[in-house]
Amino acid sequence: MNRRILISVIAGLVVLVVTGGGAYRLGMRTGAQHAGPAAPAADKTARKVLYWHDPMVPGQKFDKPGKSPFMDMDLVPVYADENQSEGSVAVSPGIQQNLGMRLVEVQKGSLASALSAVGNVAFNERDLIVLQARSSGYIEKLFVRAALEPVRKGQPLLELYVPDWVAAQEEYLAIGRMPPGPDTAGLLDAALQRMRLAGMTAEQVTQVSAQAQLRPRMTVTAPADGVVSELAAREGMAVAPGAPLVRINGLRTVWVNAEVPESAAAQVQPGMAVRATSPAFLGKEFSGKVEALLPEVNPSTRTLKARIELANPGGKLVPGMFATIQLAPAHSRETLLVPSEAVIQTGTRTVVIVAASEGKFAPVEIEIGAEANGQTEVTKGLSAGQKVVASGQFLIDSEASLRSSLQRLDADTPAAGMPATPAKAPTHRATGKVEQIAGNEVTLSHGPVPSLKWGLMTMGFGAPVGGLPKDIKVGDTVQFEFQTGDDGTYRIVSMSRSTGMNAEGGGR
Repeated sequence: MNRRILISVIAGLVVLVVTGGGAYRLGMRTGAQHAGPAAPAADKTARKVLYWHDPMVPGQKFDKPGKSPFMDMDLVPVYADENQSEGSVAVSPGIQQNLGMRLVEVQKGSLASALSAVGNVAFNERDLIVLQARSSGYIEKLFVRAALEPVRKGQPLLELYVPDWVAAQEEYLAIGRMPPGPDTAGLLDAALQRMRLAGMTAEQVTQVSAQAQLRPRMTVTAPADGVVSELAAREGMAVAPGAPLVRINGLRTVWVNAEVPESAAAQVQPGMAVRATSPAFLGKEFSGKVEALLPEVNPSTRTLKARIELANPGGKLVPGMFATIQLAPAHSRETLLVPSEAVIQTGTRTVVIVAASEGKFAPVEIEIGAEANGQTEVTKGLSAGQKVVASGQFLIDSEASLRSSLQRLDADTPAAGMPATPAKAPTHRATGKVEQIAGNEVTLSHGPVPSLKWGLMTMGFGAPVGGLPKDIKVGDTVQFEFQTGDDGTYRIVSMSRSTGMNAEGGGR
């Protein structure tokens, strides 16, 4: 019985295997018939994917698609035809239009515009006259009572009584009354000399000789037109030889001490013609020249003083008035010019964004010279005919720096067994508003910073090593990059005024 059962089971298994195998072969044939023609081979012209990455964490690369481990988003492929040269960025025409990018050609030209400066009117010290007492005496009468009174040439100022003159004059007059003799002429000459030694002028000596009468008093007159800048004399006071009596400053010409920026000092040369205006005389121009550029820099304003000498007809300009000076450079040289708005000054470098072929852009470090009328002189780094970005360049520069940093990071990755170089502090990017500038600290109200998982906040940052750009002030909307220092503080590494785009902050 058992043997029959075993034979029946074995027979059933054989039938099942044969039937199953046939059914499998039948299914394969049937599937092949219904599947249609074979799938075509992969398109050889398809774009080659280099790797996948999360755009918010571009430094991490993945060899296959999927979900980002950092954000709730799919990984984005990076294609081989998007691989750009170091530091360059490709921007499609549509994005260029959305960003409002404007290209300007580098041109040859000259900065021949006038340099403007402001200053204060002062006395021309070369027109200063000091009147002193020539002999001991007493001031009997004073005709000028206060300082800053205007005087004319020949106008009486004061009257001195000089006792020492009386004896010298009486001796001369006594000799003159003597009968002529062989020694009379010599005695008269000696008496005249004693009057001169007593302090009398040649005119006073002549008057005594011609009128034959005593002149013990001396009237001091103004030797030139001007203003009494100092009055040391008072009626009844005694004076000694050499004592100052009156100081008179002329107003025929005046000085203007104009503040010239240190960066423009090379444009100011002695003898350069200038034109000046004053709020006190609207529509009136005064002409003059640069007399000297004083060799001293104000450490607070970083300016030098240019001493300007102006003609002052009618004595209209007086010390203390404000004056605006227009200095016209004597000559201008041809150089390369770009719009000042195209120049990005980060504090450590000066760059422009240069447009290359196929919609690519790259930052180029340059050296600049003078600036005037919205144009900046480029002394190194560009050539005529190149095109630079005049608006929307900050984001391109940031993206180019990002790509360059990542490429350097890949190149600097040490091989197995080799020591790793110390990693640089990461750089973070944000947009904010300048709330306060106090010394080396800048307070900013900035937007989100995803690289640090920061939200909106107001905080202080250390100023760049080279200082803030000169055009940044409180209230400006700026785009900036910052790093974390070894002491845990945050320091700005670059900053520029916002071009009007409302971009959120990011990090790299």
